Amino acid sequence: MLHELETDSLQEVIDSNKTVMVQYAASWCGNCRIMKPKFKKMATENENVYFVIVDAEKFPESRQLANVNNLPTFAAFKDGKFVNQVQTNKIDGLIDLLNEATSN
Repeated sequence: MLHELETDSLQEVIDSNKTVMVQYAASWCGNCRIMKPKFKKMATENENVYFVIVDAEKFPESRQLANVNNLPTFAAFKDGKFVNQVQTNKIDGLIDLLNEATSN
């Protein structure tokens, strides 16, 4: 499932789902726009993971959950806890992060 955050409520999403993948983006960010379709495709291929897109400029509390300081940043959360993050415009980095979040 893919959801675009409408309010600064990422913590609620993390608390309500076992595994969450987040794309932190901004409207002006070119690499964010490049990665968005790849992120959406991953969401359709991983139905057991909740995918969410967060506007990092509009939602500072959500941004702080992964200590985001560059865009695009992708973060993974599992069982309510931060797993890891990666700043990338390459699909391989995103796949590695997803694998880290879903492995046990």
